[in-house]
Amino acid sequence: MTETTVADVMAELAALEDPRIREVNEKHGDDHGVNLGKLRAIAKRLKTQQDLARRLWDSGDSAARLLALLICRPKAFTRDELDVMLREAGTPKVHDWLVNYVVKKSPYAEELRLAWFADPDPVVASAGWALTVERVSKQPDGLDLGGLLDDIEAEMKDAPARLQWAMNHCLAQVGIEHAEFRARAIDIGERLEVLKDYPTPPNCTSPFAPIWIAEMVRRGGR
Repeated sequence: MTETTVADVMAELAALEDPRIREVNEKHGDDHGVNLGKLRAIAKRLKTQQDLARRLWDSGDSAARLLALLICRPKAFTRDELDVMLREAGTPKVHDWLVNYVVKKSPYAEELRLAWFADPDPVVASAGWALTVERVSKQPDGLDLGGLLDDIEAEMKDAPARLQWAMNHCLAQVGIEHAEFRARAIDIGERLEVLKDYPTPPNCTSPFAPIWIAEMVRRGGR
């Protein structure tokens, strides 16, 4: 891909900028105003283009980076590239898409999970916890679930927001997926009261772990 193509894509993204969308996104820490449905439509048209994806990522623009994550080949990135990308992701949406759309599909996912889980940067650590949620759900063999609950019980209450959210998700997932730990997970959630008062729209499940666990267990007939 040539720089002209990159410039064309950047111009297309700029034309989609909507101040109202930006205003909403900025309340959540994101710094772009592009409708994500329209962004996905561009990605569908462009299809997979790894070189273009790298160039868009290197622009530093959040909308361009989100598009890059949709058109890249996840397995084409090295472990070190993914580590650098996570640390420079910046905004929550770019961070989340990188973890969910790229890192989870990478052959380095488990290696990075272990490295990020113990990282002193709470934003990086939150990615380690997000990958741990995936393991809790899909590949729990080898995980110390009791140890995870110990860590959550000791650290979640005072953790920075993004790390706290990821740890809370892990707490809920342990309770949902593993009946033998369900009572303890609910007890931890009730005592710590993390996200207990989080505003939840009608017909949505509260992120407060005891309610989240009970609702998902009810739906799944567990």
